[in-house]
Amino acid sequence: MNIKMTLLAMGCALALAACGDKSSTADAPAATAPMATAPVTQPSTQTEVAAPVTPPAATPAAGVKGPAVVTDCATEFEGTDGMQYSVSSIVVPASCKEFKITLKHTGTMPVTAMGHDVVIAKEADVGAVDADGSAAGAAAGYVKADDPKVIAHTSLIGGGETTSVSFPVSKIQSGGPYAFFCSFPGHSALMKGSISVQ
Repeated sequence: MNIKMTLLAMGCALALAACGDKSSTADAPAATAPMATAPVTQPSTQTEVAAPVTPPAATPAAGVKGPAVVTDCATEFEGTDGMQYSVSSIVVPASCKEFKITLKHTGTMPVTAMGHDVVIAKEADVGAVDADGSAAGAAAGYVKADDPKVIAHTSLIGGGETTSVSFPVSKIQSGGPYAFFCSFPGHSALMKGSISVQ
């Protein structure tokens, strides 16, 4: 076994000498102890420079929604069969007197199974408005008739349908914060967002 280790040590020394090691093998102490089994590496004299990395363009992560696009005191967004609005917030310009919201249901399910609407109320009133709407039932579109806590609401629609509502901006300029949500039973847990005036 010692002979094999000695031969291995001599082979490594010769290999280092052949690779440009200027030191003499005669100056090296004799190998008497067993050598480590880790391979011997020679330090590199070249410096590697990494190519610059260009980050990819920023894109929203899956499931992340942004603010609604507002043009001419109006916005349009979508509701899906997956119980999602395509936006998480609406910022109404302070210069607007009236504001229009249009909801497109991009799904295919009928209103009885996956109906969507947009209801606007004070954030603090959302739970009460939602509960009153559920009690009012499907015939009322899950919105209690003449509920003073409801600022505005669209009709309830099914897949492939579109609905709109317009309301005076003055109704959401003070006393907030305000929210929009879907009143179909169980939907407000996922289908909600903030609405404000700036």
